[in-house]
Amino acid sequence: MNNGTAESPFSPSAEKSETLSNNPSAFLSQITGAKVAVKLNSGVEYRGDLQCVDGYMNIALEQTEEYVDGVLKNQYGDVFIRGNNVLYISSI
Repeated sequence: MNNGTAESPFSPSAEKSETLSNNPSAFLSQITGAKVAVKLNSGVEYRGDLQCVDGYMNIALEQTEEYVDGVLKNQYGDVFIRGNNVLYISSI
């Protein structure tokens, strides 16, 4: 350790970040209620407030915007996305 400035790989914060990177459920629980971007296999992206995600990766968003090729196409109140269409979810 450099006078206590270097973080040990066994410190609680290192363990927490490793757990989040290896545990999608924990990540999704943490970002529930936050703004997210959901990219579909088709290339369409939805951005909105994440309300819930189930075990099949079905996603419910509120105050959602639809982007096609990076261009805003539509705005919706509530959106439900079937999990088999999801390429990724990212917090924004």
